[in-house]
Amino acid sequence: MLSNQFDPQIQNHIDQKTKPLGALGELENVAAQLAKIQSHSSGQFVNKIALSNPKVVVFAGDHGIAEQGVSIAPSAVTQQMVTNFLAGGAAINCFCRVNNIDFQVVDCGMLAATDTPSSQLILSRLGCGTEDFSTQPSMSPSQLAQGLEGGRTVVSQCVADGADLLIFGEMGIGNTSSASALLSALTDLSVAESVGLGTGINPEQLVRKTALVEQALSRFDERDVMTVLAQLGGFEIVHMVGAFLQASEQQVPVLVDGFIVSVAALAACKLEPAVREYLIFSHVSNEGAHRFVLDELNASPLLDLSMRLGEGTGAALALPLIRCAVEFYNEMVSFESAGVTV
Repeated sequence: MLSNQFDPQIQNHIDQKTKPLGALGELENVAAQLAKIQSHSSGQFVNKIALSNPKVVVFAGDHGIAEQGVSIAPSAVTQQMVTNFLAGGAAINCFCRVNNIDFQVVDCGMLAATDTPSSQLILSRLGCGTEDFSTQPSMSPSQLAQGLEGGRTVVSQCVADGADLLIFGEMGIGNTSSASALLSALTDLSVAESVGLGTGINPEQLVRKTALVEQALSRFDERDVMTVLAQLGGFEIVHMVGAFLQASEQQVPVLVDGFIVSVAALAACKLEPAVREYLIFSHVSNEGAHRFVLDELNASPLLDLSMRLGEGTGAALALPLIRCAVEFYNEMVSFESAGVTV
């Protein structure tokens, strides 16, 4: 857990800026959180937050449940979108370019490996998509362990390359079904409340999706996190759980994206509560159950733009707010130095 010993100095540093107390709202909380992380890491109070190398990592994988028609697109679109990412043509690429964010994609187990050679592509394949979790476990315990370790390895390499803020995105046709199932298995939220429209399914698909998630949860009784992840998780989701765990161990903050990434964060926090101290929540998505996940994590998202795209896009859009929080903490003068008397 992060030490509280630097909290008074951090708060005083913020309160002495030329503004009324608390006038910058959530930006003050973000600045305080980042300063606390870096003070704890360095062992001394920091009056300058370092944030110069943010990185987006999109984790991609396919889901057996998609064969049940619970999405607006077939599983082949996962690989097609990864190809699009590597060509720079997706929304997340646009937002990374305009915000100067480094970008990588991890193939965690799509139906077929992409044949697009790229320095931005990391292979960490657990198989050719998960099993259909409505009828059997999504993955084996060994695949789960490999996925958690794969996520850890990705983060370790990002940090070794100099990343000082991470953003996790996801791509996987059918992964809102997996996230909804995980959410109901890990909390007291009913399946009817956890299952939503995803990327825009029709009412008949919603009924089917809900029934399949109900069927999946009736298959097993254990509700410990590792069992639930193996039974219901996606290859990209378990990679993100491992990535969250490693980021907290290496004391690197993560700007959390939407519903699916937040469910992975929730699972990571249940495995290791200290993870929560390293998470900043970017936005609330248009997937209804996302608000419940945020409440479970006692999170205050920075944006509400009615988005439901994934890919890390909501978090990338929130990065300028993080940079503004860092800038005011670092460069906004105090009343004393400005000669302002209050």
